[in-house]
Amino acid sequence: MAAAVPVSPLAPKNFAELPAIEGVRLATGAAGIRYKGRTDVLLAVFDEGATVAGVFTTSKCPSAPVDWCRKNLGQGKARALVVNSGNANAFTGKLGREATELTAELAAKAVGSDEDEIFLSSTGVIGEPLDATKFEGILEKLAAQARPDGWLDAAKAIMTTDTFPKVATAKARIGKVEVTINGFAKGAGMIAPDMATMLSYVFTDAAISSDALQTLLSRGVKNTFNSVTVDSDTSTSDTLMLFATGAAEARGAKKIKKADDKKLDDFREKLDAVLLDLAQQVARDGEGARKFVEVQVFGAENDKAAKKIAFSIANSPLVKTAVAGEDANWGRVVMAVGKAGEKAERDLLSIWFGDIRVAHQGLRDPDYDEAAVSQIMKQDKIVIGVDLGLNKGKATVWTCDLTKEYIAINGDYRS
Repeated sequence: MAAAVPVSPLAPKNFAELPAIEGVRLATGAAGIRYKGRTDVLLAVFDEGATVAGVFTTSKCPSAPVDWCRKNLGQGKARALVVNSGNANAFTGKLGREATELTAELAAKAVGSDEDEIFLSSTGVIGEPLDATKFEGILEKLAAQARPDGWLDAAKAIMTTDTFPKVATAKARIGKVEVTINGFAKGAGMIAPDMATMLSYVFTDAAISSDALQTLLSRGVKNTFNSVTVDSDTSTSDTLMLFATGAAEARGAKKIKKADDKKLDDFREKLDAVLLDLAQQVARDGEGARKFVEVQVFGAENDKAAKKIAFSIANSPLVKTAVAGEDANWGRVVMAVGKAGEKAERDLLSIWFGDIRVAHQGLRDPDYDEAAVSQIMKQDKIVIGVDLGLNKGKATVWTCDLTKEYIAINGDYRS
């Protein structure tokens, strides 16, 4: 296994303290899937009545756990979530399917539920069979040990090349009742989500039907997880799940059955904030990253075009290496806009680094000051702004720079 890498300089200075959520308990353990001397399996146990929603990778080569979750999602109920790190159980054929079946069987026995109420995720090396017999005994032990306050430990257990655990929390009101939203995620490489990103799980004590949860999650992912990229590679394992225990109903919260219910307005806003927080933490922990980059595109033909152009900029190795080298090479931004395939007119284009306009109407800005822009490029967060001057389409995406460490991490990944 490759040596551990230093914690990203973009990591948060302090981790959010996630409060207990009634109706869900967590436990972690060491199954020895691939890593030695650290936890690599997470079990979340839900009280009866918990609802669930999920969005998953659109990869045509999904992992066995993704297939399992999609199959179970339709019945809308959850009693347990099992996540392991170190092995993705992807591209593993019949052996992969058998591993998910055995894991679900062991988890169902441990929590006393049906197997169709068990949800599974795996992350790590692709193409290596997962030995699910290593979960025998461990899942029962974790079910007995599960507690309401294990959030940070849970986030750590699912890490692979991540350099820090990613957690977020918020309070929201449904009517007069306050509910909690907690989430954690993992992801640092193979990040170009299309429906979700790597592995991320969000929990609430709100009482919301699975149909309403699904709508909230599908809408919320658009401008959060589906607006980050590290390296343009969509994982075979991308999973984002939302669980609602319904415990707040006992405190007077009405059960919400429709996503457009006005009582969900504050909850929707806070849920989206948690999703965005987690998604941005993933971008901040991009493998080898030293700069967090926000790409703002406006004046495009429409929002869809704006997002495609923004991703063209954010995924460009030349733009990303220029940021890593603290070089305000706006010519590379012009290149990325031009290759995106969306409508653009050279002589209407304007570009900013931070609050300094560097190009305007197809030319270098007449007030361009190299020294001032160089100071912008030394910051930990770089904002690249692009105005196409065509219409009102706009989009924002987040990424990171591309450094030598990215190559080192991925060159040694299976070593």
